[in-house]
This record gives sequence, structure tokens and C-alpha cells, in this order.
Amino acid sequence: MSKSQKELAFLHDLYVATDWTERFTDIFDANFKFSGEKNILYVNAGTGNHALTISENLEKDSNLNAFNEDEELNFIAQAKSDALKSDVYFAAVFPDEIFDVVVADASFVKPEDLSSFIAEIIDLSAKQVAFFLPTAGSFGEIFSFLWETLLDLDLLEKVTELEGLISEIPTVSKVKEIAENLGLSKIQTVTKTEVFEFENGTEFVTSPLAADFLLPVRLDFLDAEEQKQVLERFAQLIDADDGTLSFRFSIKATLVVGEKR
Repeated sequence: MSKSQKELAFLHDLYVATDWTERFTDIFDANFKFSGEKNILYVNAGTGNHALTISENLEKDSNLNAFNEDEELNFIAQAKSDALKSDVYFAAVFPDEIFDVVVADASFVKPEDLSSFIAEIIDLSAKQVAFFLPTAGSFGEIFSFLWETLLDLDLLEKVTELEGLISEIPTVSKVKEIAENLGLSKIQTVTKTEVFEFENGTEFVTSPLAADFLLPVRLDFLDAEEQKQVLERFAQLIDADDGTLSFRFSIKATLVVGEKR
């Protein structure tokens, strides 16, 4: 049974914001310093944790606006902002203005949408853009077991689509090239390997991070019955391969920072 947007928003707050997103925002916090910018926009602010933390540390005359397309995410984020008596407002429509700095979470942006997403955030910036995303080398362990699963279930015609998913994840150099072509200069990147660990295959495929956010996008080339079969066999293959060991997968979490030309 599919979950409602409200249910997904609460799962996002409980599981994605506190594990997945923090892997990226920690890299941002360690490598990006604000220098008196007055007007800042946070795109894809999720349930607000990072945007609110940034706001608390800005100078008093600086202002931060935040954006999510998802109204349910905005509802949770705005409740946090109100509880903290913060002046950060979470909107579902881009403000009609240009910002000194645009910070963006691109960790769930589909590879085929990345160029248009980067173009959009660059257009909103007057000076600087910073965004983070997983780059090539991410999800290798997941893709390896998915490939084995498809072969095991005689879904050979689907392997090509899986290979396409792997090749679509951009390299760091490709992301830099896209950003440069769209108007960024003096681009700097920081990449860190982040490892996610689960007790076994079943815990992985049923975890909210995998079941509700990572896998649906990557398995959308399968119909509902095929997805069910693949996930069941996927977990079995992980446990048969790893035995009593936990299942781990890794990502290359990358921060990209550039100045608008």
C-alpha cells in the first residue's frame, strides 16, 4: 500500500533528515563559510534542520528563505521554525527575487534532471551557489546485488535499464562541467565516502530510507509485481552472500561550490 505525502514527510523527518541528509550537510558545514551575505535561499530544505541551523549562525541583518515543492515537508519545517521563534519561512513557491547565496540539496534530484536543476539555482543567485549530491561510485553494492537479482529472476531484458542507471550517476568532473557551462566559475568540490550499514538484507530493503526514498526511483523500470519479487530475492541474495555479516553500501557525497559569472 502506497504511503501518503504526509506519511512520507514524517518518515523523511525521522529517517532521511537524521541520517542521509546529515551526511551531506556535515560536509557543507565543514567546508563552506558565510561571509556577511544578506540574502540567502535554501532549495530543497526538507524538514528544515539544516536551514534553521544556518539561520541561527548568520549575522543579525542576514535573511534566509527556504523552499520545498512538498507542502507536507514545509508544514513540518515551518512548525520547527515557529517553535524556535525563527524568522525562516518555508515556501512551496520560489520567491520572486535574486539571492546573494543559494544553497541546494540535490541528493534526490534525478540525474536526468540535474542540468535543469543547476540552471535553476544559478539563475536565483547573484553571487554564489553551493549544492550537494551523490556522484559516480555511489550505490555500487546495491547495483551489484540488483544486477545479480535480475539475472536470478530471468529478468534479463531489465539489465540494460539497470546499467543505464549506473552510468547516469555523474562524475565529479561531469558535474563541474555542467556547472561551468551554466555560468559558474571558480568551482571547488569536496567528496567524502559515506557508508550506510544495516543488520541484514531484509532490514535494508524494508528501511524507510531504502523502501520509500532510494529504491522506488531506481526500480521504476519494474512493474509492481516485479518490484516485489526483486526486493524479496535481493534481500535473500544479500544474506546468502554476507552470512552473518551486516549489509553496507556507500556513496560519494560531493559538495560543489562556485561563483556566478
